[in-house]
Amino acid sequence: MTSYSDSLNALLDDLVDANLILFNEGVVDAFGHVSVRNPDNPDHYFLARNMAPGLVTREDLIEFDLDGHVVDGDTRKVYLERYIHGEIYRARPDVMAVVHSHSPSVVPFSAVKSNPLRPLCHMSGFIGKGAPIFEIRDVAGDATDLLITNPELGAALSKTLGHSTVVLMRGHGSTVVAPTLKQAVYRAVYVEVNAKLQADASRLGPIEFLSEGETRTTQETIEGQVERPWQLWKMRAHQAQKQWLDHGL
Repeated sequence: MTSYSDSLNALLDDLVDANLILFNEGVVDAFGHVSVRNPDNPDHYFLARNMAPGLVTREDLIEFDLDGHVVDGDTRKVYLERYIHGEIYRARPDVMAVVHSHSPSVVPFSAVKSNPLRPLCHMSGFIGKGAPIFEIRDVAGDATDLLITNPELGAALSKTLGHSTVVLMRGHGSTVVAPTLKQAVYRAVYVEVNAKLQADASRLGPIEFLSEGETRTTQETIEGQVERPWQLWKMRAHQAQKQWLDHGL
């Protein structure tokens, strides 16, 4: 077993919790994934093997290089869309964690380009001016499975993301990035919250979205308190997991 520093071991424990939290909060189900860059080697990142996020344990984590290759010879099945992570880490040195999900309130905004996802809630100022939409047809034609299954598609997705924190993927889902793992989880949860609120608000009338200044200020204020929701979500996820185990599920 590879030996890691204490700080990296703690980060990998957080990555396990991130998988459980995202499942328990309804951001991912059997599909979707979350990764974290190796702070000791920025050209590597950690991601679970190909499995449902809600079942991930420490033993399921695998280290990859930016090309999506397993670095230690592990032969277990890996996620088809690991190129999302590697290509974003390659293009964005500021990004330390990536979440890819198909959260149900977000997907409609990926397919209705006339109604862009924008921040209307102070908890989602990180969305900024709005989330760009990646159109896979522009890169690979109109007969793909919509999945990011090679480095070229990963690079194209990363280009659409640009300097944003969120990119939507038409008919597929979204990818969220952040400078820390806990912020990435926070953003993935609140992208889903904002999408639901935006859909609800659109039925009431014209929406007053956050101004550009408000997006910056709310992001700085709220994300400075990311430990608060993390601890709650972590406790809730562990309690749910214990209930499954107690009932033999």
